[in-house]
Amino acid sequence: MIKAYKLYTGTDGHSHVQTGTIAEGLFNQASSIRFQESPPHSFYGWHNAPTDQYVITLLGTLQFETRTGETFILRPGEILIATDTTGTAHQWKLINDEPWRRVYVVFDEGQSINFIPDGV
Repeated sequence: MIKAYKLYTGTDGHSHVQTGTIAEGLFNQASSIRFQESPPHSFYGWHNAPTDQYVITLLGTLQFETRTGETFILRPGEILIATDTTGTAHQWKLINDEPWRRVYVVFDEGQSINFIPDGV
């Protein structure tokens, strides 16, 4: 199983994080794939996800935070499922000396997210 973190907007209007895994063997249709790199020690302030997407970390270690104080560390090989397109947002900062190399995979509209929360 591949470790994943899901950022989502709760019924309270705040961004929240849930830890789980990506279901193996299930496929989603992607509408786009984009590669991006941020330099070491980068920081990106409060923002919402522009669309529902997988963010696959290839290199770099980051700390994410929601406005309610929820935090998690994202490492290479882990996946962020960003669905908090509304609400109070999240921010991130690189916490090691590597750049953040990642792949954004945007879901086709209406596709289910292959996420299994911890404890299920």
